[in-house]
This record gives sequence, C-alpha cells and structure tokens, in this order.
Amino acid sequence: MTDFTLKRSPLTIALLLAFGAPATVHAQTTSRTAADPDSVPSVVVSASALGVVGDDMITPVTSIGGGELVRLRESTLGETLGSLPGITSSHFGAGASRPVIRGMDGPRVKILSDGAEIQDASTISPDHAVAFEPVLAERIEVLRGPSALAYGGGAVGGVVNILDRKIPSAMPANGLEGGAELRANSAAKERTGAFEFTTGAGNIALHLEGVKRNSDDYRVGKDWSEGRKVQGSYKDSDTGTVGLSWIGQNGYIGAAFTRERTEYGIPGHSHAAHDCHPHGDHLHCGGHEEEEEEGHDHDHDHDHEHEEVPVVKLTSDRWDVRGEYRNPVAGIERVRVRASFTDYVHDELEDGVVATSFRNKGHDGRLEFVQRAAGRLAWRVRPANHPPRFQRDRRGSLCAADADQKHAAFLTEEYRLQDWRFEAGLRHEWQDITVDAPGLRDTDARGTSVSVGAVWKLAPAYSLRASLARSHRLPTAEELYADGAHLATNTYEVGNQNLDKETSNNVDLTLRKFAGDTTFSLSAYHNRVDNYIYAHTLDNHEGFQLVEYAQRDATFTGLEGEVKHKLSSALSATVFGDYVRARFDEGDGSRNLPRIPARRLGAKLDGEWNQWHGMVEFYRVGKQDKVADYETATAGYNMLNLGTHYSTRIGGMPAQFYARLNNVTDKLAYNHTSFIKNAAPLTGRNLTAGVRVMF
Repeated sequence: MTDFTLKRSPLTIALLLAFGAPATVHAQTTSRTAADPDSVPSVVVSASALGVVGDDMITPVTSIGGGELVRLRESTLGETLGSLPGITSSHFGAGASRPVIRGMDGPRVKILSDGAEIQDASTISPDHAVAFEPVLAERIEVLRGPSALAYGGGAVGGVVNILDRKIPSAMPANGLEGGAELRANSAAKERTGAFEFTTGAGNIALHLEGVKRNSDDYRVGKDWSEGRKVQGSYKDSDTGTVGLSWIGQNGYIGAAFTRERTEYGIPGHSHAAHDCHPHGDHLHCGGHEEEEEEGHDHDHDHDHEHEEVPVVKLTSDRWDVRGEYRNPVAGIERVRVRASFTDYVHDELEDGVVATSFRNKGHDGRLEFVQRAAGRLAWRVRPANHPPRFQRDRRGSLCAADADQKHAAFLTEEYRLQDWRFEAGLRHEWQDITVDAPGLRDTDARGTSVSVGAVWKLAPAYSLRASLARSHRLPTAEELYADGAHLATNTYEVGNQNLDKETSNNVDLTLRKFAGDTTFSLSAYHNRVDNYIYAHTLDNHEGFQLVEYAQRDATFTGLEGEVKHKLSSALSATVFGDYVRARFDEGDGSRNLPRIPARRLGAKLDGEWNQWHGMVEFYRVGKQDKVADYETATAGYNMLNLGTHYSTRIGGMPAQFYARLNNVTDKLAYNHTSFIKNAAPLTGRNLTAGVRVMF
C-alpha cells in the first residue's frame, strides 16, 4: 500500500493547496468534562477518516442527537432539520419533506445512512419521501457546502448523514440494551410507537428495531380559505430492521435488513394535467389550442369534478453491510467497508388505480483505507445503480434511461502546523447512462472535483475557517431524458440530452467561538455555478406547467449563524438566522431562481432546573418576493414555539417525558420552497408529547 503521509516540505504544501477537499462527517458527541463543565461538547468527525474534532472542521457542521434530537424529530427528515440555520424543508404535505440546504435540494443534497447513500426516489421529485424513519436515528450530522467529495462531487448544497444502531459495532453492556418510545400530536392526530434492543453473547450481537406511525390529515393555521385541514395529507408507515454482527478485538463485520412500508396522500393535485400535452414550447389543453397558438397565458379557472387526492404507496427493502478492521498492516490505521442494496417500489395511485410507478434497484459500495498518520485513499464503486423509471398508461416513460452506473475515486489529506490545520482532497467520477429509446444516445460523462481548506485557531476559544472548492455535478438521468407528465408536481417534464456538467466554484468563511459563556458560529458563502441545471417553465395552464431542463450560470450568496450566551447557570439565550440570495447571472426572463428560502431571524431561551428543561423560541420568516417566472410571492410570518422535557427513572431505567407546542398563535403560514405551498400550508397549532425509556 502506498504511503500517503505528508511531510512538512514546500513541495508537499504546494501539492496540498492544489488538490483539496474538506471531508464528510460521521460524528459522535463526547460528554462535557469535569474540568470544564461549561464547554461545548466536542464532535469527533470519524467519517472524515482523519480523526477530526468538530472544532477543527473546515466547513460548518451540525450534529444533533440525544434529547435534542428527540425534541426536534418530526415525521419527515426535512421537517426534523428545517429549524437549523441554513436549512429549510421542501414540505410536500405531511408525507414527504427533504432538507433544503443553502437554497439547494434534490441531487445537490446527499442523504446518507452511516456513509452509504439512501437509494430512493426523493432526489427526483419533492413528492417522494426519504426512505428513512427519523425516530430510528441515533444522531444526524449536517455538513453545509461542497465539503463531501468522499460522497459525491454533486453534493454542492451539503450532506446529511444519519447514524443509526441497526448494525452493532460493539457488544451491549450487560448483554442487553435498548429502548422504547411512544408519542402523539394534536394537529394530525399522529400515533407513533417505536422500540429497539441489542443483545449479544460471545462475539455475536443481534439488533432488532421497529416503528409504527399513523396520522390523519393535518390541521393548518386559522383563516385558510380552503378550510382547516389539508385534504389527503395523511401518512401511515411501518419500519422494521434486524441486524447481526460479529465483533472482535480489532473490529467488526455485520449486516442488516430493513423493510419500510409507507402510504401517504399527495395534496395539491391539478386535474388540468389529464387534458394537457406539449406541442413545442406550449401546452395543448382541451379546447385551448387556439389560445396557445396566439401565445395566450392559460392560467384560467375551470371547474372540475371532485376526485380523490392521489396516494403514494412506497415499499423499500434494504440490505446494509458494514465493517471495520483496525491496524491490519503497518501504516494503515483501519480498513472500513460500507455497502448497501435497495429494492425500492413507489406507486402513485389516482382513484385507486396506479398512474405512476417508480422502480429502483440500487447498489452502493465503499472501501476505505485510512493511514495511521494522515490521509485517506478510497475507491467507491456503484456497480449497478438502476435509476427509477416512470410509467403511465398511454404517456410512455418519463425517463428512458435503462441503467446508470457510477464509479469514483477520492483522496483526502491533512497537514498541521502549530495553530493551523490544512485539509485537502481530490475526487474523480465516472458516469455511464444507457437508454432504451430510439433517437436518444447514451451518456458517458466524467467529472473532477477539488477543494482546499484551513482552520486557524487564532485564540484559545476562537477559530477561523476558510475553504475553496471547485466541484462538478453530472446531469442525472431524469434531467437528460425525462419526457412525460408527473401529476404529483403538476408538471410535464422534458429532458435535455445536451446538458453539460455543472461546475461549482465555492468560497466559505466561518468564524467560531466554541468555549466560554458566549459561543457563536457565523458563516458567509459565495457559490458561482456555471451551467446550473434547472427546470425552466415554458408554459402554464391552471397550475399545470410545462418544464424543460435547461442551463444558466447562477450565483448563490448567503449568511447563516447563531450566537448563544449563558445568562446564568440555568438560563441561556440564542439568536439565530440565515439568508440566501440566488440569481441567474444573465438570460431571458426572471433572473431569480425558483423556490429559494426567505430570510429568517429568531431568538430562543433555554432553561434548566434540576431534571427539567424548558424552551421558548420565536422567529420571523420574511416575505419572499424575489420570484422566478410563473412563481408567486410568499408573505412573511412570525412563529412562536414552546417546549419542555423531564428526565427521570422508571423502574431503575432512564426515561424522558417531553412535550412541544409549535405555532402557538395558530398562524397561517406558507413555505416558499414548496411546490404546493398554497395547497399545503404549514401545520397550525400542534402539541406533540411523548415518553422515551432506555434500558
């Protein structure tokens, strides 16, 4: 094995600066020490393969777990993370919601399960749920910016890495450990139950876990013209996992099988789509052909008979393999393997009949060699990742791609010099897409991504971070070959096989204070994306849009941060906020990108009294009137939330009772990042309460 240990020479430093990338996160939080009980917990970024503590990370990283994660958890991943600075959610009703990071979503935000990509259809469309149950997460790590070359050059928005316990990596204490949780809420009458336990003997450990969730249509804020509830916004799901590991002195190897079944409604469906088909860059809808020929805007009101809201039925069968072998040979600290196989089925039903089907059989594999001194050499192989396919009677296939194969190699290194830490990396990707339709050609694309960053501890409790990145995102199969109606998003999508790769040039600066009574993290970023791929709306009829994937240069500029001050031993106050401005650099029509989050500014007060914790949070979301073509402005709103939890013991077992009251004033509010914001406002006043017991 080649030794990649860096020496402190001018040539080495020059090479380091030439090929750079901050690495990805897989973290755990250490407890406060007795010597410094007021310090902020350290986050050990183990998946960076460099043993980096969170204070030394090049780019902003957020790690939530334990009681904080319990209090934040919602039924979807996007809603769970949507209150963090720099993050919002795509909000497609109660069933589907994906994180939007720094104004970017879809394929620009990677969702991982302990370093292995979650193979579902959520990157294709916002009405598709992430195939992971938040209640089963042990910790969720969020990296902002293009800092995860190890997981894909296209993740220019960020990476969400979900850590779980499905494959034991250590023997349970006393041979058995686990927990159970019950929770409910008022707005959707949600009922959720979850359990998990791990047992072991000798070198073998067994893990079982499961979740059952049922919720009705959710209630919105007061004075909505459509009533009090979003029709068809219910969600029913159940998830179960069995995992088995062999654990030795120098490592472990294990596998797990997870099955998830989910059914949820799709609000905001437009029946205008049934009468529409494209003709060039216009829609022909019923008797409106003559208006189309004259270039008339088709945004008219027409009466349609009431039909049932479409329903999604999702089934995901996933196998995971994880292992680690420490100190295999001289010079190698450990070898890590991550692999997964997913058989994913997603049917969209209208009036009980399957109108749209997605099928995805995806494979993901990763093999990492970690140097003892520094650096990582790894080869990531995805031998047969078949993209989802869209089928509809008499409409053909939305995506003609037959197979999508991706391969990548990446290398990361670090160098330390007194109060400075440098980190760098290089990634190269290969993508081959084959198609099965006449007139379309296969795609053979390549992309190279590099970045470099540094952390300077300019004082004992302060650090300044800076990173530069140039990364490529290769077009997806849907962006290249789509051709069909997607009724859930009220669009007819047309692909463009002439699309070139995106090139993202990102600058990220962060100033942090991580110890003392006052701590803060303030970040600024500027990201110019050459050949930014987006869905360009060509025509609109009653909310049903004809979109074609196109490219224009775009620029994202933003700020995010929070400042926390300890008012006393029991009370602390936090101020937080974020802002992103996204514009096309030139071109016809609006220069604003669609569905960009509005600015947000808020404050939070936390109190600790013995076994009690209380929280009051207030924030203001500004109006968003910088809109794209065929997009409407969104009014601003105020949000007030309350929360509390009580830690105790039941029968000698640690337990936590918690309650949270969101949207105390029952405000009617709309999420600008949502495709169906007007049909599915945000949840109204909502009381969530639960109990969690660990053993």
